[in-house]
Amino acid sequence: MQSTLTHIAMHVRDLEACVAFYERFCGMKVVHERPGKDLGARIVWMSEPGKEDSFIFVLLPGGPGRVKQAGDFSHLGFAMESKAAVDAKAEEGRAAGCLILEPRQDEYPAGYYCGLEDPDGTIVEFSYGQPLGPGAGESG
Repeated sequence: MQSTLTHIAMHVRDLEACVAFYERFCGMKVVHERPGKDLGARIVWMSEPGKEDSFIFVLLPGGPGRVKQAGDFSHLGFAMESKAAVDAKAEEGRAAGCLILEPRQDEYPAGYYCGLEDPDGTIVEFSYGQPLGPGAGESG
């Protein structure tokens, strides 16, 4: 039987700050929200426009925050349409104080990328030239 990856769920310390981050930097939109089991808590589903039926982030309140060890580059990856778009995202992150990895060119399949850190401590990579998404396989 075939399975399909449909979502990633993450507990976060500050739900509102994380929702705002993914709206601002990733272009995601809230597509569903509902009350959580804890009084006053809410659960938020977010998606890229047009992908609401195929892949979502579920943000759950009450997380401890991401604690990274030295050298930990666990991350979420978003493809961009060009190197210039990666550079623009890096500049936007720099201005907001959340750029943690300057744009760099790496060997295939990593491509050209930068990293921002969301309010919970999760690294979010923006890349061009990877074998996925816009610019797939282009050397840039």
